[in-house]
Amino acid sequence: MYTITCEHLTKTFESDRGPISPINDLSVIFEQGTINAVIGQSGCGKTTLLRMLAGLDTPSGGTIRYQGEGHDPRISIVFQEPRLFPWFTVRENIRLSVRHLPQAEQDKMVNEALALVRLEHVAEAMPAELSGGMAQRVGLARALCPKPDVLLLDEAFSALDALTRTRLYEEFMAIHAAVPMTTVLITHDVTEAVLLAKKIYRLGTGCLEAEYAVPFAYPRRLSSPGVAQLSDEIFTAFIKDERKTEK
Repeated sequence: MYTITCEHLTKTFESDRGPISPINDLSVIFEQGTINAVIGQSGCGKTTLLRMLAGLDTPSGGTIRYQGEGHDPRISIVFQEPRLFPWFTVRENIRLSVRHLPQAEQDKMVNEALALVRLEHVAEAMPAELSGGMAQRVGLARALCPKPDVLLLDEAFSALDALTRTRLYEEFMAIHAAVPMTTVLITHDVTEAVLLAKKIYRLGTGCLEAEYAVPFAYPRRLSSPGVAQLSDEIFTAFIKDERKTEK
């Protein structure tokens, strides 16, 4: 497992209005084997941060260090939409993430991923035959299949209805308990962050505004002691800071 350390991280883009820095001198540590949530209003740099963690964008300044097992970390991403290939079966979509491996190893890893998300019964189905929740579980299985050291979730549950989302939270917590990995969850949903994360980081204008420890045992529900109170505390502070910025 890996600890991710970001030090004085900056990302600057050129625009018609001049340089824009959605991430500006950000320093944060994501602890190994835990779920870390990053929250903040639209445009605060959440997705830019995730893209740099994934290696899709290069920082303009500062460093990202992966400290762990000595090899380059295996990194997987789950997006808001499952992004399944409609002409491939569920099994074939998952297999894409390990297609570089020998056939026998592919088969083993795909079967393990299917079992992990409890989708063995739809392995040969086409994406069009799946519900939204099942399709997102296929996307999660595809990300988990290569046995990543780091899992990045970009609003991975936000497109689902409330009931499906709640069920997937519980399934994901069980999966993470069985296969711990360093996870960074990008979300705009404060309650989701409290239900899933061990630590929450709130960004504002590209830098760290606040961080919160979440000490509650898993599995968590809205009715779990302290969950609603912490959610309200974070949301209230968020609104207060937003109003200060507007003045």
